[in-house]
Amino acid sequence: MTSVKAAFLSSFKRTDSPRRETLRRELTRERAREGGPPGAPKLVLASASPRRLMLLAQAGIVPDALRPASIDETARTAEMPRALASRLARSKAETARDQIANDTDIAGAYILAADTVVSVGRRVFGKPEHIEEAVATLERLSGRSHRVLTGICLITPDDKVRTKIVDTRVRFKHLAKSEIEAYIASREWRGKAGGYAIQGLAGCFVRTITGSYTNVVGLPLTEVVSLLIGEGFPVHFNWLRAAEVDSE
Repeated sequence: MTSVKAAFLSSFKRTDSPRRETLRRELTRERAREGGPPGAPKLVLASASPRRLMLLAQAGIVPDALRPASIDETARTAEMPRALASRLARSKAETARDQIANDTDIAGAYILAADTVVSVGRRVFGKPEHIEEAVATLERLSGRSHRVLTGICLITPDDKVRTKIVDTRVRFKHLAKSEIEAYIASREWRGKAGGYAIQGLAGCFVRTITGSYTNVVGLPLTEVVSLLIGEGFPVHFNWLRAAEVDSE
């Protein structure tokens, strides 16, 4: 095969998976030589969760791209809830990084990922897949405390990995059978860790909450913003720009 033909065919190959020498690594070296990142930094969110997008927007952050990472979220044998949340968040961030490594528009972006698990003791309650599982989960949470653990992982443009775990304790009131049945009928539980959404109907189940409310919604906003600012992402730029628009 001639070199011209080989080059032509290679242009049709997918660039989701990183080459041995990726564009992302080339950009990292270029930044190191020039002493800083060229242009405005970009952010990729390794999720398509409407709740996480809503919370980021609340802080004036709009991701430049979404790269939801499809990974196996099954807990390993004897894996503790904190370790599970941390591992899954990092795995999602690394998967998204590999997806964009040769994307000319976002190869040099920051990557943010999160994973939330609900636990009682060592037992993890994931996202119920069917009604019977959702009912059993709510019955288990009824009248007792549980923990909502979110692992956050931020990968910087030069591939530094920053992780954090945020732990919130939530106590439910005792749930009557009729309440559980009505909540299940609402379908709000679908796709939610622990089988409930605190920002929705299930807010009336909560007696007390200790820790971050936004963590229970899906993304601990204070910790995420602090992590981004600490790694040089200009969170406050949009705040200042919004103030300028309001004054016009």
